[in-house]
Amino acid sequence: MRLIFADTALTSETLFALLAALLMALSLVSVFTTRHLIRRLLALNILSSAVFLLMVLTARTTDGIDPVPHALVLTGIVVSVSTTAVVLALYLRRYRMKPPC
Repeated sequence: MRLIFADTALTSETLFALLAALLMALSLVSVFTTRHLIRRLLALNILSSAVFLLMVLTARTTDGIDPVPHALVLTGIVVSVSTTAVVLALYLRRYRMKPPC
């Protein structure tokens, strides 16, 4: 059995880009198909992690590493964590006021 891409090398950048694309696809499917709020929140966190991975991959230039995308990723991580905490607090408050059972 012959591989289709046997003559191309799988570099780390290609592997990370494929991983980011896979994470994006899986999280988008989960966001649009599930009705559970916590699962949607987890899928959105996975989606943001895939975007952060792509931003770090694009930070490489011919001169070295561009620090601006890295700063944007750090800012995005802080915003993602704080947004997750707020959404979880709102969900917990909603659950306490009106339990599903």
